[in-house]
Amino acid sequence: MGVTRRQLLWAGAGVGAAGALAACGSGGTGGSKDAAPSAGASQQPRAGGTLKIGALGKASAVTRDPHGTQANESDYLILSLIYDTLAIPGDSTNTAPRLAASWKPSDDLKSWRFTLADGATFHDGTPVTAEDVVWSLKRLRNTPAGKSRLPGIQPEGITAEGPRTVVLVSDYPNAELPLLTRLTTFVLKKDTKDDAVAGAPGTGPFKLDWYRDGNARLVRNDNWYGGKVLLDAVEVRLFESPQAMANALLAGQIDVASNVGAVAARTAESRKDVRIVRRPNDMAMPIVMRTADGPFADARVREALKLAVDRDAMVKQVLSGYGSVGNDILGTGDPAFAKDLPQRARDLARAKQLLADAGFDTSKTYDLVTTEDISGLAESATLFATQVREAGVKINVVKQDSKIFWDDTWLKGALYTTYWGTNDSVVFFASKTMLSDAGQNESGWNEPAFDETYRKAMGTADAAERGKLLHQLQEIEFARSGYLLWGMADGIDLAGAAVRDLPGLPGYGRVQLDKTWLAR
Repeated sequence: MGVTRRQLLWAGAGVGAAGALAACGSGGTGGSKDAAPSAGASQQPRAGGTLKIGALGKASAVTRDPHGTQANESDYLILSLIYDTLAIPGDSTNTAPRLAASWKPSDDLKSWRFTLADGATFHDGTPVTAEDVVWSLKRLRNTPAGKSRLPGIQPEGITAEGPRTVVLVSDYPNAELPLLTRLTTFVLKKDTKDDAVAGAPGTGPFKLDWYRDGNARLVRNDNWYGGKVLLDAVEVRLFESPQAMANALLAGQIDVASNVGAVAARTAESRKDVRIVRRPNDMAMPIVMRTADGPFADARVREALKLAVDRDAMVKQVLSGYGSVGNDILGTGDPAFAKDLPQRARDLARAKQLLADAGFDTSKTYDLVTTEDISGLAESATLFATQVREAGVKINVVKQDSKIFWDDTWLKGALYTTYWGTNDSVVFFASKTMLSDAGQNESGWNEPAFDETYRKAMGTADAAERGKLLHQLQEIEFARSGYLLWGMADGIDLAGAAVRDLPGLPGYGRVQLDKTWLAR
């Protein structure tokens, strides 16, 4: 189960030192806002050069199947440069065009027609057709995680309408259906054999030159439909630890250490030849309280724990300041995020009163289960336990092996940590983790008002009216959900002084390097 969920994480996401995704839409390239370019460097984008980029992964877990389980960030980076998805995250919108140039819904919002980009071809020059896309989406849909990545869309609901139009039919009205097409909807040629998938021609801005044990060299696709690619080539190098990757960057062996974490950023802060690129809202590390039954089923108890947390201290100590305070609502990078809701602050007196009103047994000690899957996760559990003790709640932190956690604790535990790197969409989390029938309902939440508001929002075509409903959805989540989101971690890349226009948004777009260039 853990691997399957991790596949979903890659679909939009940065997961700290363990790997992730993120960033830039077709409307722009984000960029490294934290550091100034080196003196005398040209600020006009120029073509040429090879970008050497480090990415996290394990040599024992490499994969080359675009629809397979990508447990390595290095694999996902390589695949994302070779194969395009139908859509990507945008600078100001959740979803921006990519291989699909446009989309249009039916009046009932169940059927969506996607029109392919003009001039889209595979690397061998063959035009991309709707049949190629349909075959690829059906192949994806039939993978173990495909149902989660294309929820509400059955294989028979994926069809071609002419050479350039793909039709997706949902089981229910879904005004945000294009959001799903960002999730690893990589396109291959129709009828590509499984044993020929590795190295099969893609449609992306770079073509595979060579691949060895998780390392690869990709060269520019001069015929890419998406516009001019500036870099001559990208060399991806696999690293098994953030420390090794950061050391390689500091030694000048690579140009970029991607998603390297706060510890490496602190190390590099004094280096004038290194730039720190911060991607806000890159990862959420909420504490999950089970709402269906058990000691945290009472909403007053959940509210008490949310009030017992010192969020500023969590961000400063767990994230070394490389993050921002959370307000118990997932999807903080979404333009529709409800920023006007009052920020929860620490209130120990109120927390104690709520616990007393709920009859919470403060004589017991409660296990908080965590893993060391990503940097800071176990540390967040330990600090949380220390903080809530001041409200009278005794917590015992239990560190579990990753496989045991995902098999035995995730979706079942009474109190545990989790992490998500797809933090740019309120709708994503609502549909994946909070609907009563969601496949990854992490807290066992069953809130009829939430379900009803979600369905109503997805059935509303008018964007302004849908925005109001999404605000109501977040109000319900804020008031009663099982998520205690104390903060969001920044995604952090380290870059040499010559690197320009690295993507700067959270989510899948971080692997979009078609506008990146070298000032040397």
